[in-house]
Amino acid sequence: MTGTPRTLAEELRTRTDSGLVGLLRARPDLLNPVPGDVTQLATRAGTRASVVRAVERLDRFVLQTAEALAVAPDPCPYDTLGALMAGDAGNPAVAAELPRAVAELRAQALVWGPDDRLRLVRTARELLSPSATHPSPTGLGPTVAEAMAGMSPGRLQEIIAAAGLPTTHDPVTAAAALTGLFSGRSRMAALLDTAPAESVAVLDKLLWGPPYGGVTDRPAPHLQWLLDRGLLIAAGARNVVLPREAALHLRGGRAHHTAEPVPPALAPATERDPQLVDNAAASQAFTALATVEELLKEWDLGGPAVLRAGGMSVRDLKRTAAALDTTEQLAAFWLELAYAAGLIASDGEADERFGATPAAEEWLQLPDHERWAVLAAGWLAATRTPGVVGTADAKGRALAALGPHLDRSPAPEVRRRALSLLATLPPGTSVPALAVRSRLRWERPLRSGAAAGQAPAAGRTPGAPAAVDGATGPAGSAGSAPDPVDDLRSRLAQWTLTEAELLGVTGRGALATHGRALIDATSHTTADPTPADTHAAAARAAAVLSPLLPEPVDHVLLQADLTAVAPGPLHRPLADALGVLADIESKGGATVYRFTPASVRRALDAGRSASEVQEFLTTHSRTPVPQPLAYLIDDVARKHGRLRVGAATAYVRCDDDALLSEILADRRAAPLRLRRIAPTVLAAQTAPDQLLDGLRAMGYAPAAESAAGDVLIARADTHRTPPRTAPDPVPDGPPSPDPTLLTAAVRAIRAGDLAATAERKPVHAPAPASGALPRTTSAETLATMQAAVLTHSALWIGYVNADGAASQRVIAPVRVEGGFVTAYDHTSDEVRTYPLHRITGVAELADDSV
Repeated sequence: MTGTPRTLAEELRTRTDSGLVGLLRARPDLLNPVPGDVTQLATRAGTRASVVRAVERLDRFVLQTAEALAVAPDPCPYDTLGALMAGDAGNPAVAAELPRAVAELRAQALVWGPDDRLRLVRTARELLSPSATHPSPTGLGPTVAEAMAGMSPGRLQEIIAAAGLPTTHDPVTAAAALTGLFSGRSRMAALLDTAPAESVAVLDKLLWGPPYGGVTDRPAPHLQWLLDRGLLIAAGARNVVLPREAALHLRGGRAHHTAEPVPPALAPATERDPQLVDNAAASQAFTALATVEELLKEWDLGGPAVLRAGGMSVRDLKRTAAALDTTEQLAAFWLELAYAAGLIASDGEADERFGATPAAEEWLQLPDHERWAVLAAGWLAATRTPGVVGTADAKGRALAALGPHLDRSPAPEVRRRALSLLATLPPGTSVPALAVRSRLRWERPLRSGAAAGQAPAAGRTPGAPAAVDGATGPAGSAGSAPDPVDDLRSRLAQWTLTEAELLGVTGRGALATHGRALIDATSHTTADPTPADTHAAAARAAAVLSPLLPEPVDHVLLQADLTAVAPGPLHRPLADALGVLADIESKGGATVYRFTPASVRRALDAGRSASEVQEFLTTHSRTPVPQPLAYLIDDVARKHGRLRVGAATAYVRCDDDALLSEILADRRAAPLRLRRIAPTVLAAQTAPDQLLDGLRAMGYAPAAESAAGDVLIARADTHRTPPRTAPDPVPDGPPSPDPTLLTAAVRAIRAGDLAATAERKPVHAPAPASGALPRTTSAETLATMQAAVLTHSALWIGYVNADGAASQRVIAPVRVEGGFVTAYDHTSDEVRTYPLHRITGVAELADDSV
């Protein structure tokens, strides 16, 4: 194809295959389903939904370029666009970056045409062009011709006469004359030199938008001066508007108050020793593992109930926070982290409760660095955002931890991008969170909650007119960005930085070495990572983290104050056994365990004897067993099991009848409703577990026994949910296509375009109705197919499949037999067999068509 393309489809046909691949990779929504030809591709690329998604992914300067094209003449020469972006004074940074911006808009099929005739696609122009109900971020209003549409011819002549222009015979030439006056720098300057100072102040008020102002029924003289000369044009009964051409002159030709060709710098930077950063991150990573482990231990016998609407109650969240010794907001993070990693879930029972999953058991047995990899992979890919827990949803209901409606689909992309920004800094370097949020907002300005073309002016409701009668001073800058902390993307970035520190991906605000390994394979410059990619990256990061984590120890230090100090993380079997025998008193670099009568009794209830407890402590302590601890163990063991509780409703038996008499005489035993049924047996009207608790509260140490009279080992059964998978992230639009799909899609589009546009030799058949497939008789179809087999030529066919869907194809027949034709199909790039009765028409292609 030669000459200037007349449509977007014609320009797309001239692109190379790599150019189409780039378009489909940048806008994956165009692939669902794969377009049949280039015309379908161009049509789909111009739909509103697709254009909105593409515009939302533009960085600030590319978006500003598109906004400038929306207020420029259509088509717009490149030099005119450059003047709108840089202004009369010029801007070297804008001039240097503008080719990139235009190339990006071309690559995404938002702009087409040569440099002397740049065209913004119609839908994008509608989205970004200013109107009375849809202000533009540029702050510009309608053109003179648009603002004067519908104005009476007499009023038009009055305006151009007052502006010093010769009268005309029709509204079109009148508007063109006034447009020429406002666009001419010298003539416009001469007109403004005659304006009263109050009039100039009104223009300054509307200069950067919104361009609409409110006036009274009887405008002041300085406003009337502007109205008489068309510098303000009536836009309703009590509103006026500043025409676009006049505003551009007053702005010095700039479409935007401030062009932003380069992203904000990541500054100020604070440099630290990378080794200190790695150590701090590793320490926090170990703390994260301990916190999640503590959560699983807390829910070992079953977690809180699930609310009817889903999630945890506020009371249960507070209890969990108290158990983890943290705040409710951080507790929500640890809960959601364990949920994203598939370690906790609801059990799905009728009385639904949360609990640890079977995967939690496997996770607890993994080495520390592998356990961290599971948490990091789950966090990086999760769309659930614990930061919104406690806030209100659209109906004013508080969002609950582990509940529905916590998914925010941009979260994974924001996490990867925020960490990628930190990865661009030298090792050990950190920057303020505000700098990261500002950079992310520059990269995706419209993903921050504001719709395209609807950024409000400072202190002004979008589209609200300013009161220009008697007003002084500027009304604000159009397109002023809201506080970066207020929009979703910036909040996600802030949560990312906080959560990365909690998880140990960063240390002291800087990305750790293992954090860099985590983000390398999931960089934003590649396609969206698959779950396999994320887990592989987490495994590589864990391998880097492993040497930094403390080595587990196999001993404790027993002290005379009935405590044991673990000088580091204990091996899991030792930690589990010690957790039964003693209570954790404090955590930190060294964990302190305290032995109490209740904790020793707990170990005896679990089936250990006094001698086994003594041997366990002797084996795993670097210091001798202190005498007070040995006495405590022997004393508790001596009393343990003298009383036996079983099921009658419940009974107590003891070989020492004096002890039973003592119990009966104790007033505290009254609630147990005991009575003697034998010298060594008491019967009770309470359940065995309540009887055990009651006797222990009285200072005794009873043991439970089975129906056979054996002592029951009181080892609590763990509560586990049925097998559960981690929650699936909510996708943020179509997934990024892989190279194989892109190559096949481009080949199919090219083949379909060939079938739709290839020149065909004439067929002796009646002309088809508009939109219908041409037809040939069965005999003609068979003869043409057989001839093509002999000559090895390509044919165009119309084909209707079994579902009744009609399509056009280009095929190269190989064999015709039994009512079928076997041919190479250029559309699907494969050899296929077609029933002849489903071929509606056939024609030979011109010699230069394939």
